[in-house]
Amino acid sequence: MHDDRRLVEERLARMLTTRIAPAKYAGTVALEVEVWHVPDEPVPVAEALAADFEPFAVGQRWGAPWSTSWFRVRGGIPDEWRGKRVEAVIDLGFTRTQAGFQAEALAHDLDGRPIKGIAPFNDHVPLTGDTVGLLIEAAANPDVLAGGMQPTPMGDKETAGKDPLYVFTAADVCLLDEDVWHLRTDIEVLSQLMHELSTSDPRRHEILRALERALDAIDVADISGTAAAARTELTEVLARPAHASAHTLSAVGHAHIDSAWLWPQRETIRKTARTFATATALAQEYPEFVFACSQAQQYAWIKQHQPVIFERIAAAVKSGQWAPVGGMWVESDANLPGGEALARQLVHGKRFFLDEFGYECEEVWLPDSFGYTAAFPQLARLAGARWFLTQKMSWNQTNKMPHHTFWWEGIDGTRVFTHLPPVDTYNSEFSGKEMAYAVSNYLEKGRGTTSLVPFGYGDGGGGPTREMLERARRLKDLEGSAKVVIEKPHEFFEKALAEYPDAPVWSGEMYLELHRATYTSQARTKAGNRRSEHLLREAELWAATAAVGGDYEYPYEAFDRLWKVVLLHQFHDILPGSSIAWVHKEAEAKYAAVAAELNAITNSAQTSLAGAGQETVVFNTSPRARLEVVDDVVTSVPASGAALVSSVDAARIEVTDRSLDNGLVKVLLDDNGLLTSVVTNGREVLAGPGNLLQLHPDLPNFWDAWDIDAHYRRRHTDLTDVDSIKVLRAGAAEGAIEIVRSFGSSRITQVISVRAGSRRVDVETEIDWHESEKILKAAFPIDVHADRSTAEIQFGHVHRPTHTNTSWDAARFEIYAHRWVHVAEQGYGVAVINDSTYGHDISRTSDDSGTTTTTVRLSLVRAPRCPDPHADQGKHVMTYALLPDATIADAVAEGYALNLPVRRVTGASAPASLITVDSDAVTVEAVKLADDQSGDVVVRLYEALGGRATGVLKTSFPVSSATVTDLLERPLSNTEVTPEGIPVKLRPFQILTLRLTSS
Repeated sequence: MHDDRRLVEERLARMLTTRIAPAKYAGTVALEVEVWHVPDEPVPVAEALAADFEPFAVGQRWGAPWSTSWFRVRGGIPDEWRGKRVEAVIDLGFTRTQAGFQAEALAHDLDGRPIKGIAPFNDHVPLTGDTVGLLIEAAANPDVLAGGMQPTPMGDKETAGKDPLYVFTAADVCLLDEDVWHLRTDIEVLSQLMHELSTSDPRRHEILRALERALDAIDVADISGTAAAARTELTEVLARPAHASAHTLSAVGHAHIDSAWLWPQRETIRKTARTFATATALAQEYPEFVFACSQAQQYAWIKQHQPVIFERIAAAVKSGQWAPVGGMWVESDANLPGGEALARQLVHGKRFFLDEFGYECEEVWLPDSFGYTAAFPQLARLAGARWFLTQKMSWNQTNKMPHHTFWWEGIDGTRVFTHLPPVDTYNSEFSGKEMAYAVSNYLEKGRGTTSLVPFGYGDGGGGPTREMLERARRLKDLEGSAKVVIEKPHEFFEKALAEYPDAPVWSGEMYLELHRATYTSQARTKAGNRRSEHLLREAELWAATAAVGGDYEYPYEAFDRLWKVVLLHQFHDILPGSSIAWVHKEAEAKYAAVAAELNAITNSAQTSLAGAGQETVVFNTSPRARLEVVDDVVTSVPASGAALVSSVDAARIEVTDRSLDNGLVKVLLDDNGLLTSVVTNGREVLAGPGNLLQLHPDLPNFWDAWDIDAHYRRRHTDLTDVDSIKVLRAGAAEGAIEIVRSFGSSRITQVISVRAGSRRVDVETEIDWHESEKILKAAFPIDVHADRSTAEIQFGHVHRPTHTNTSWDAARFEIYAHRWVHVAEQGYGVAVINDSTYGHDISRTSDDSGTTTTTVRLSLVRAPRCPDPHADQGKHVMTYALLPDATIADAVAEGYALNLPVRRVTGASAPASLITVDSDAVTVEAVKLADDQSGDVVVRLYEALGGRATGVLKTSFPVSSATVTDLLERPLSNTEVTPEGIPVKLRPFQILTLRLTSS
């Protein structure tokens, strides 16, 4: 037979795009359109119902960036269409690019009840009755990245301009030609499958000839009248069952909606409404449809702003067509939030789904976060989760993850069953290419037979469409394809675990080899997060102490509300710094408001505890006792406790404009203000100039705010020029030297200080930053031979190689840490501590003699230009510190100390510590009252040093019972209470939550 395959395929492509697809509607009648342009921010539907509308014509321009217009469309339905499938079709001026990144709308009836969303590829609204009457809330959202990774003013309403973005293209009532519509889907599914099959596969040619026969059956002058006959020609090839060994794709509807990114939070609220309305409408049309949706925050928004849609969601959950997933308040970043914050993400998320739907989420669902902390397996299991899902690791630049289904082992040894969908997207459309790729890419062949496919338009929402569900029906059991079954995620996980219980183990963090700049971008947002986390810790501790010890009223509602604000801003495009300017300006304002309220709570509680008097009472929130300088007096303050100011013997500080010496550490500076020597116990710490500021060009290959690419290291400028050096403080207990530098358009003021009784050398830094596409680093060459670095993460720490032996090691050229990093050789270590930054790089240098030293650099600030063209510009305030002769325990203690400065109030006495533990390894992370408002005290502990630990937890109040709980404070087991306290025994990095009931 002659090979005419190419000719048939070309004929098919033209017929499908130019004849069949355009024949979708058998008839069209224009609707009458009126408009009301909202003067400013979006308004509720009730206000639109009462507004004055004016005539509007199809073809008119509308929609300044970020504006809202309400369109009222009305008309009649032809008599001959009654009883048939009739729908309104609204085209706001859509481009054919992805849904969620341009204009979109929510259709209501004329009583204001929401119907469904309107978006590209989903522009219809089903109609019933004799007339058409719709009220459409249309959002003129700009496509911020339409021009690629270029600076754009579109990310801020103040700079985006007022020119209309869109041309209103259509408002019609249409008669759907179901034969033509189904024929199009038949052809698309078969054609896409055909193209993925080998040209040597007989099935490919059988499909080709069936499609050819279908084309022959079509009269191009009467597509509608011949579509049914064409479909008949495809019946047999569509009916052939999949191979017995075909891979099974467990599919679930999905609409990843970024809680903020290229749009502000107020727009996310509306995106969720549109998407959720569409999903609940699809559930009524397709009984097999299941929609999985994460992020309790988004449900809470819908409950508040769209109660009708929320009722539909609740009904769909009850019927089994809606699956709440993830059990987190938002899909947070999974590297930067503190340990307690990640715990609260799970607590607030799971509790919302339990309270609202009686639904227990069994999985952590984070398809798009930028890497995953090794603390997550334990946190997930402690929250009652059994599974973990992500897709993002498929984005690795260098190394491919070796598994798609595996056990993920955390730093404490806890394992959670984990799946990375081999389809490599959370926005599947059921294309033939996606289906074939999911199978060919699957790494567990021969052991596993199933993988998960989240389908639906995402990132900007939109979700599944009816066309996707029609494709899924045809792919359920089709020869040559994987088998598609729509089901809930937990059903997939149950089957995957049952067939692969001995799946391989991945131990430690899942480090994403991409988006490393998210550890640094938008430094003020990151500082706001860090400080909010610690302010919450302080306020909870002292409010609990005051409530247990007196008549102070614990502010349950305030803590619930404030935690949720902080958790929201840990979303994986807010905290990482990858959102538009609007988002980050709002975040900074929110953090300021959170700080003001928490400071007021803490001050109120501490004032209540101190009582009336004239003494200075010093409060220490850190779980470690400390020496602190107060009014130039060295004072000892107990862990999680308070003390009156009283002098402790310590050497007097010696200060010149080039040196600081407190008897424990001696610091020398040169004429450029660089550290030339830091000596403790006779040992020099530095291997070169310390606190050397280095400025690098920073233009990544593509993702400006997200990425720092390895090539940045090849060029830099050492900032050694100095404007001034002077002694700033020369007290008995504290000495400080101020160094001012100017470069480019920027200015840095640093205060290097030491305190009596401490080896810590602080560098208080204020940066007035006005650079572009640069990154600023602070370097400390340290005279230790370290083959690995240690970095604090949530509830523990991880070790990472300082060498580049493997491609996995080399890919970690930028790493994140929380409050500290530590480098050491046998018997001696040095920590670098910070109060707000996360990005670091750590490397080794050897000289000709073989002497190897280790350089620790902190990433202080960047200047990307997209999506926020003014990212990081302006003032930044931070402190970092060098801690010589430091063990891991020292790093833990000083990390807490720097991030939890002591507070002081005037009062009569220092209250006793509510909770104490007699072990440096057993660390108190949170003290609070139980969420059920019973008055019980909840204490969260963890082992911080990486070894086995025992200790006794003591309280200032009588305890009648102690219960081990999960993160949600649900009982797991009872534990012993002795006259000495509560014995605690922990394995390495174990997290333990205790609920204490007072007698």
